[in-house]
Amino acid sequence: MTGTSTPDAHRDAATQREATQALTIVSLATALVLVVFTLPLTTLAATSEALGAGAGAQAWILSAMPLGCAIGLLPGGALADDYGRKRVFVAGLAIMGATLAAGGLASGPIPLILLRVAQGMGGSGIMAAGLGLLAQSFPDPTRRRHATGIWAMALGAGVAAGPLLAAALEVLGGWATVYLVEGIISLTLGAAAHRVLRESHAGTPRPLDLGGTITLGGGIASLLAAMTQARGANSGTLVLGLIALGLLLLTAFVLIEKRRAAPMLDLDLFRRPDFIGATLGAYFSGAGVLGLMSVSATVLERAYGLSPVIGALVLMAWSATSSVTAMGARYLPESATPPRVIVAGLLACGIGQFATGFADEMGGVIGFIPGMLLAGAANGYLNAALGQQAIASVPPRDAAIGSGANNTARYLGSATGLTLVALMIANAPGGDILAGWRQAAIVSAGLSVLGAVLCLVTLRPRRAAPEPS
Repeated sequence: MTGTSTPDAHRDAATQREATQALTIVSLATALVLVVFTLPLTTLAATSEALGAGAGAQAWILSAMPLGCAIGLLPGGALADDYGRKRVFVAGLAIMGATLAAGGLASGPIPLILLRVAQGMGGSGIMAAGLGLLAQSFPDPTRRRHATGIWAMALGAGVAAGPLLAAALEVLGGWATVYLVEGIISLTLGAAAHRVLRESHAGTPRPLDLGGTITLGGGIASLLAAMTQARGANSGTLVLGLIALGLLLLTAFVLIEKRRAAPMLDLDLFRRPDFIGATLGAYFSGAGVLGLMSVSATVLERAYGLSPVIGALVLMAWSATSSVTAMGARYLPESATPPRVIVAGLLACGIGQFATGFADEMGGVIGFIPGMLLAGAANGYLNAALGQQAIASVPPRDAAIGSGANNTARYLGSATGLTLVALMIANAPGGDILAGWRQAAIVSAGLSVLGAVLCLVTLRPRRAAPEPS
């Protein structure tokens, strides 16, 4: 009996070890993507001075990586499912690492902006393939819930650690050092992933959908470029042209996908309420709390004269709390299903966002903290639930596509929210930053509540049809 059980025990131990290694690598890489995402928040002033970047170039430096991520997430998910999740994941780390290292050597704003777009495309491979690797490594729903909780914790940890790491490295060696060090970390993680991870894919690969990739990427890029350009002056005609181009390309994408036998994105997924709900939840998570919190440190610095480090520390009331509660999501009762947590999380985020709008009346900088703590606690549970729902709402063969669609919606939402917040602050009456912030917080909270209502409708459990008598 012992002889027959030993091989099974060894096999189970090896499987568990592989799953733990996959979770560790994927979580660290996910956190790194968010660290790189937040890199300009504390280095923008020094970078702009060194490279001679004006206001328009600064907006593009901030928005270039989200643009690259949004372009690459769905194609990256399709490539990961069909040609290997490990392959795409490792390639994403390599691309992000190489372009980060090159970013430290940039001699002007345009090369840096292009490199930030490439960093986003590398990050998209990591984000899209990462959840697919976890779905393969954790087929049991209970263990997968634990794994996606750690993955969601990594999102918050990256946002919390990124600004502080960038500020510390900038003090030690200048803005270029931040890019070089984070590039080395990315390449090191890529080497570890290549050595440790086990390959997984959907089985039968689909032909490369070149037309779908070009039209989808171009359409998303045009819409995001319009949002970025809208923050500048005298750009109305260009913005309208970019929006028209984006809608035209996305229409072409839908027509192409409908005619393909094996489309990159199965449009029938949009007939599934659970997939629509997961996508809407991610979009309004980005448009609401993520868009608002992305500029909070800058507002604190400008309104109260805080240093970038102190601004980043205040932001941790949101980001670090988000990381902690995401880790605690595994302890929620079984009745706290992902759809319920998504709705409740968006509502609680909205309340926290609304509270930050009146922070100055509650004690200045200190007044921001209660709302940030509530929004952060809710956001951690929300991220964990969105990760679970992204996988559960698609067939197993499309796990990376589900992740790619979910994260694409999140980045599009964050671009929408960031644009709205930036415009309201820039156009505040009398140039009062805090008055602009109050307007932005109220509108942002409204978006979170709207998202909760839409998710309540789409994620509501459907009654089974009665059997014919």
